Amino acid sequence: MTIAWSYSSLKTFQQCPRKYYHTKVAKDVKDSDTKATLYGKSVHTAAEEYIRDGVVLPPQFAYLEPMLEQLKEIPGEKHCELRLGLTENLEPCDFFADDVWWRGIADLVIIDKEKKMAYSVDYKTSKNARYADIKQLELVATALFKHFPEVERIKSALMFVVSNEFIRAIHKPENIQLYLEKPKQDLSRLTAAFSNDVWNAISGPLCRFCPVRQCEHNKS
Repeated sequence: MTIAWSYSSLKTFQQCPRKYYHTKVAKDVKDSDTKATLYGKSVHTAAEEYIRDGVVLPPQFAYLEPMLEQLKEIPGEKHCELRLGLTENLEPCDFFADDVWWRGIADLVIIDKEKKMAYSVDYKTSKNARYADIKQLELVATALFKHFPEVERIKSALMFVVSNEFIRAIHKPENIQLYLEKPKQDLSRLTAAFSNDVWNAISGPLCRFCPVRQCEHNKS
């Protein structure tokens, strides 16, 4: 059985297998939007429309313009909210393909065919880069190398728009196996959870915000 996963879904499983089960498998519970998630969605939409269509930024997002202008000036084909998929054999596939193994969405990808380079940017709306995790960038880079085989080098960044911080990384195709080694242990645990149909709850400080109300750790 092929278990489709993404950076964010695996993160949910790491946080709590039971939450993963109810939100991703049984789908009997939905994560509710918070002020923070709604703000994040609005930023993504504004950035996408500004870069792709030249739509003027809403006044509350005017502070983004200098950062987005820098991105617009980078030469190459620009792809906003690019959906990517990989099979278990690391073949490029459609985001919704029957045999998709990994899927992800890149906020902005720029392909410079002349230089055989790509740029990948992920917008972040948290207050600062304290908990930045470049594993997300590594997975997207892996997919980009497979979907755009002419690309030999990728520059990527987590762009923290509120604090104006950039966490940068450079990727080469020879590092793909190293990138895929990192989530292996958690993927094995995820496969075991599906095989045994065991979804243990993990208690933590975020339990009171969890949408799984029937869990014994949710005291909200």
